[in-house]
Amino acid sequence: MVSTTLIPSVPQYVSVEEHRNIVGSTPESFNDIPPVLRHKEENVRVTLDPPLQSFTEQDCTNGTLFVIESALVFMSSTGVGFQVPYQAITLHAIARPESGPSIYCQLDELAGEPAAADSPENDEAADMRELSIIPSNNASLELIFEAMSLCASLHPDPNVSEDDDLDEAFVDESAFETFTGEEGEELSEVGRVRSDFVSNSRYAPY
Repeated sequence: MVSTTLIPSVPQYVSVEEHRNIVGSTPESFNDIPPVLRHKEENVRVTLDPPLQSFTEQDCTNGTLFVIESALVFMSSTGVGFQVPYQAITLHAIARPESGPSIYCQLDELAGEPAAADSPENDEAADMRELSIIPSNNASLELIFEAMSLCASLHPDPNVSEDDDLDEAFVDESAFETFTGEEGEELSEVGRVRSDFVSNSRYAPY
């Protein structure tokens, strides 16, 4: 099942204040409370590589981004949108290429699916999609990033065990070469994304 799906309308959500009031009134069931909207950004364009079927370039040109706790949602001004579950976002970072800053995401389009048997057809690159989120207001990049980070923290990868986390905590940093920018070296676009990701991997809960 493809993780990025087309939607005809924005899923139901509540604001932080509305959620606080609902919880404070002791509802009959907490499971029925809509997810919280952590950030809304208008006048946003997106790029998808490879493109999402039936989602045209015109659909990507302008719309509204909704960072909801249940999913990342983009609703185009054309009336069609798509949503991505946070389990499928394997990387999100503030990228600053020469073409302009954006939120760069790598999407695992088979997130949550059982691992397929190794075969020539099981190409990892074919299961990955790149999403760039470009707000018209560059000052919103940090707010979008932090909201996405908060929401992602609510959906930990079920396939990652505590042992895996422990192994990552003891990575030998000496195995990596530090970029110093000397002797005319230049960081590639992918390198800039990775660098921004390391520098901006943080979030501040509202």
